[in-house]
Amino acid sequence: MNVIVFASRKGGTGKSTLAAHLAAYCQKSSRSCLLIDADQQGSLTLWHCLRKSGEPPLRSGLRDFNETIEAARREGFEWVFVDTPPLASLEVSETVAAATLVVIPTRPAVFDLNAVTETIAAARLADKPFALVLNAVPPKRLGAESPMATNARRSFDALEAPVWSGQITNRASLALSLADGNSVDEYSFDARAATEEISALWTAIENSVMAISGAYSGAVMHRKAA
Repeated sequence: MNVIVFASRKGGTGKSTLAAHLAAYCQKSSRSCLLIDADQQGSLTLWHCLRKSGEPPLRSGLRDFNETIEAARREGFEWVFVDTPPLASLEVSETVAAATLVVIPTRPAVFDLNAVTETIAAARLADKPFALVLNAVPPKRLGAESPMATNARRSFDALEAPVWSGQITNRASLALSLADGNSVDEYSFDARAATEEISALWTAIENSVMAISGAYSGAVMHRKAA
């Protein structure tokens, strides 16, 4: 079972948004997956309540998180996506300890970049593979990243932190689709660019997980915690 934990010390980085879109994408690919909402704010739970299909299934991780994970394992889920609170807490430590891969979303702003160091430290302490994902980034111009994204990558280099080579661009469709209980590819035919970015991130996560299990030797976005 592959447990993808979305973690960040700072709120508003896009943990819930990425978890929802990626889980919906995974489920549509005929893979068995489960969402666990371990954040008291309950953003994933709200989205799931608005979602007509009820898929993928969602469970609360606010209590007995480890038992929730073990139950998912017994039930044969292939993928589990976990949303966590924006706090340095025991709950976050438990989720990171259960992770196959820790995904750390961050916006390319100075306060967000400064906050990732604590989350990186938590992954390294738990000896878990992790990767940073640039989220809510200004659009590319003529195929070139924005100066904010470029500067953010330089900051990651200084931290010796692995980062996904792609980006999730700041697009209204990502948020508006969730407000209707949808994922971005269900929301509008005009959301192709956002769907392609979610698809690319999913591929990077899947490749990383296969590499962690020894089933893939190509380029990956994560690094083993050290």
